[in-house]
Amino acid sequence: MNTAAIDPSIDPSTDPRPVVVERADGTGGELVLRRTGPHHEIISNGVFLMDTRDGTSERLLVRAAAERLTAPASIAIGGLGVGFSLAEAAADPRFTAVTVIEREPAVAAWHRGPLRPYSASALDDPRVRLHLTDLLDWLDTDTGAHDALCLDIDNGPHWTVTPGNARLYSPAGLDRLARRLTPRGVLAVWSAADAPGFTDLLRTRFAHVDVRTVPVPRGEPDVVYLARAPRADGSG
Repeated sequence: MNTAAIDPSIDPSTDPRPVVVERADGTGGELVLRRTGPHHEIISNGVFLMDTRDGTSERLLVRAAAERLTAPASIAIGGLGVGFSLAEAAADPRFTAVTVIEREPAVAAWHRGPLRPYSASALDDPRVRLHLTDLLDWLDTDTGAHDALCLDIDNGPHWTVTPGNARLYSPAGLDRLARRLTPRGVLAVWSAADAPGFTDLLRTRFAHVDVRTVPVPRGEPDVVYLARAPRADGSG
């Protein structure tokens, strides 16, 4: 992991110029942590992934999934990102077990440093277990069931970070996810925009589907898809 030289005489909270904080060789290619003013951004292979400017929809991902839950409850979060979802889960006393699946070691390392405030130091919480692996591999090896399963590893079902992730949002992928839910469990999927047809697909696999939107300053609203009560026959 390479760290860029940063001029200590410049106040980062007021300097509008992007500054590379660290570069790393990631599982899917080059990862860059960049700072612009007071904000941090994660870039993968030159493509912007996420930043620390807001986090409303990432927090909603967890909060909406937990609405019907009572303690004790468990949650699994696919994608550590800049940490908003993890911070939300760790702040909820109903969750006695929090599992985080993140495939990029560099992202996890950044939460011991520059990104630590955004995840509220939650990686140090004794309830939290971090798995450095691909979510698809975790689904094959994890034998537990969770009351909330929150996915934020892509920009949406139709805008995946890697082509292989498209399998998660297929009928077979949804069946795999449903098997990791308790009877009261909720699947929550984050998307940077509406994913046409995804709501209908969820309804073929789950009895109850809800869609929440979060307006953003520019572009389409963020979307959180919620699904619970898997259909036993996988059909609508």
